[in-house]
Amino acid sequence: MNAFILWLAQGFGIGRIPKAPGTFGSMIGLAAFAALLLTGNLGLYLVGCAIGLALSVWLCGAGEEILKARDPGSIVFDEIAAIPICFVGWVMIELHRTGAFPPPEYFFSRTHLLPTLGVFAAFRLFDVWKPWPVRQSQALPGGWGVTVDDALAAVYVNVVVIAVIFASGKV
Repeated sequence: MNAFILWLAQGFGIGRIPKAPGTFGSMIGLAAFAALLLTGNLGLYLVGCAIGLALSVWLCGAGEEILKARDPGSIVFDEIAAIPICFVGWVMIELHRTGAFPPPEYFFSRTHLLPTLGVFAAFRLFDVWKPWPVRQSQALPGGWGVTVDDALAAVYVNVVVIAVIFASGKV
């Protein structure tokens, strides 16, 4: 059972990649984001984000215990769970703007792929840089410290995304 839990915590094994496992885990997060968009419903999207965070707290805490290490780099489920949160503001603005919940094709189309990759890059920047209180949140016990820092980085991303959208006048 521990091997299965660790496999999940390591993003289905992708966290074992020796270079930049968090970036590869975040790529799986983009797939999770697309899957949540397929619900076509903001409420289900938000519930999916909450479930992802709860799973992350549990899986990442269990992964730390199994590996007997504090926030090991191979544990990437926190990145997977955080990426859909990075897009909450943009999804809500698009829903408000058009009256329709945006499908995955919207974010991965030729028109919006570059901004989508910008959100991804912003998350990686905030996850690595760890501005206040992101770094401080890592002191939380177990899976909380592993997960909350990524969730807070996602909040920073939302602030930037919402500011850029408002500045562009596309609201």
